[in-house]
This record gives sequence, C-alpha cells and structure tokens, in this order.
Amino acid sequence: MKILIIEDEIKAAKSLAGMIAKIKPEAVVEPIQQSIEGAVAYLSAHEAPDLIFMDVQLSDGLCFEIFRQIKVVSPVIFCTAFGEYAMDAIKSNGVDYLLKPYSAADLETAFGKIDSFRSFFQQQSQPDWQELVRRLDRNDGKTSFLVFHNNRYITVRTEHIAYIYIKYDSPYIVTFQEQKYTISQTLEQLQSQLSVKQFYRLNRQYLVNFDAIKEVEHYSARKLALHLTTPTPEPLLVGKEKITHFLQWMENR
Repeated sequence: MKILIIEDEIKAAKSLAGMIAKIKPEAVVEPIQQSIEGAVAYLSAHEAPDLIFMDVQLSDGLCFEIFRQIKVVSPVIFCTAFGEYAMDAIKSNGVDYLLKPYSAADLETAFGKIDSFRSFFQQQSQPDWQELVRRLDRNDGKTSFLVFHNNRYITVRTEHIAYIYIKYDSPYIVTFQEQKYTISQTLEQLQSQLSVKQFYRLNRQYLVNFDAIKEVEHYSARKLALHLTTPTPEPLLVGKEKITHFLQWMENR
C-alpha cells in the first residue's frame, strides 16, 4: 500500500507518517510533499498512490488547487482545521477527513472507513473532485463578523475589512478606515469563512483583501512586496514558493 502525505508542516507530516507506520506497518509512505506545486509535480510523474493524506492549507495556497491542475484518482483523507463549508463539500464526495489536532485513534477510524470503501474506489465511480472545487468556488463567505469593542458588540462588514493579522497569538481585524478589532477566532477559522477569491492567506500571520492591494513590486529575485491602501504593522512579503499561486489569484478574478 503506497501512501502520499501532502502537508506543509514537516513536523506534523513526520508525526502522521509515524502513526501510519504503527497502524499500517506494511504501508510505504512516499516522499512528503509540502506545496501545491510539489504535489502536482509528484502526482504527474508517479503512479497514483493507494491513498493520499492531504492538508487543506498548504504553503502556496489551498489544496483544492491541486484538483484544478491534475486529475486525482486516489482516495483522499483531508487533514484540516477548516469550517463546516469545507467539511460539507468534502463529505458529500464520499471521502473522509481528520479534524486537527487528531489522534492515532482518529487515524485508525479513518483507515477503517477507507478499507471498507476500497471496492468503491477500485470501480469506475470516483469522487467528483471537480464538483468539490466548484462548490468551494461558489462560497462567497460571510458578509459580516460580530466583534466586541469598548464594551459593545459591533458588526463589521466583510467588505470593509482590509486585512486580518495575528499579533501575540491574537487575531485582529483591520478595516479600510484603519479601525482595529480583536476577534475570538483563529486565523484558520476566519479564513474558512471568507471568500477564497476575495481574501488571500499570505502567510501564517496575514489574510489580505484583494481590494486592499494597492501595488505589488519585486522585493528581490525571490520575493514580492505588497503595498496596501491601509498601513500594516510590518512589510508584507510573498515568498518564492507562493509567487506563482499569488499572481494567479490576482489575475483570475
């Protein structure tokens, strides 16, 4: 049994590989892929694995971009901290998911489900990945967020958000009017509720609104610098591994 892990956090990937080795000692774990680009290249050049464990948030974007670029014929178990809109789409296609943080018991249960559905995956009927991508593309996200500020509850319209960032482990919403609000959700939870066409996850600290991007320039041979209409606490840089995906996101409006 060949298993491919697509996960951008190498520590998490190695931990998963270790659990797989204990539960399925006969399994062969293929070289770990940490990005959309790497996963597409590997799947294009190698025979399809028997099973794929795929993190939703990768270093160069959401994993669903993989299904846009290449035909995936293997069953997939998604590893994710995403919200219900993603979970509904994933479950509707007959595949399983592991909600982070997951345990060895969760992994055993997932393997049990995959084993019971093995005959299904070996027949001509395959999960409709393109329908999954279409459903996620149609997600327009939340229209507003409720925040607590100055002893009052305030509704912040999503269209008024320039960017969201993490400071000292706390997420802050910053509007185009430079108003700043704390919010009691993780950046991953917030990302899962926002339109993937409108908001981009630059890194583990920043989510930016397309409408807030004033200009993009070459910072160096391997990075881009973003300048927003609303000031940010520090320079915003796009690393080499994300440049292609980011520019595609900018272009495909």
